[in-house]
Amino acid sequence: MNLTETDFLLSISTFIILIVILMMVLVYGVFIKKKSQMILAQQKRDALFEQELAISQVEIKEQTLNYIGQELHDDLGQKLSVARLMTNKIALAKEEDKTNIANEINSLIGECIQDIRNLSKVFISTQVKHFGFVESLEREIFRIERLELLEVDYHINNHSLEINADHSLILFRIIQECINNVIKHAKSNKIEVKIEDKLNVIEIHINDYGIGFDRNINDDGSGLKNIFNRAKIIDADFNLKSGKNSGTEITITYKKRAAWKE
Repeated sequence: MNLTETDFLLSISTFIILIVILMMVLVYGVFIKKKSQMILAQQKRDALFEQELAISQVEIKEQTLNYIGQELHDDLGQKLSVARLMTNKIALAKEEDKTNIANEINSLIGECIQDIRNLSKVFISTQVKHFGFVESLEREIFRIERLELLEVDYHINNHSLEINADHSLILFRIIQECINNVIKHAKSNKIEVKIEDKLNVIEIHINDYGIGFDRNINDDGSGLKNIFNRAKIIDADFNLKSGKNSGTEITITYKKRAAWKE
């Protein structure tokens, strides 16, 4: 009888141990599966981020080339044409007028040299990383105002923003795309760009006073979807409010802690 009880207890103990081992194996299997899924998801996010970063870099280069082409044609080309005409004019001018014409030509050439220097500063493939997010944005605003594309009401409460270097490139591209949409579609002559540095987030407000659009009628175009996707990649919130004939309000909320997730 004692032997039977011992065998029974041994069997029960063995069964319990086997159950525990089986549960540990199952738990370990689930853990490994979850870990593998997390690693794959992170790799997918990293690959998507790198892809979006590369696209943003290419788009900024294209924007820069378009800007340089426009400047060469509209500004430098005109100044050099005037200088050439004045050079031809100097041969027919009276002796007392030649000095004044030469001074005007010299002044025009000096402006052209300065314009070329300014263009060389813009023609940098890593513009945002080189100048920083704020200075790059202010350069963009200065360009828009100088070309008289829009009147820009610009406010910022801190020029030393805490933004991941790669994130700043994508964030800059989002803002640039929003402004371009205003120029192309809003039929507005004024835009407000406001940047607020808060405790844990950076809020960027872009408001125009244009025709707006009804989002219940208009399908979101691919451009707007791209902006939403880009914001999501850098863990930023993108909110848009618009109505017919009531302008468009955009708020981008960038979480500062996103800078440390890389």
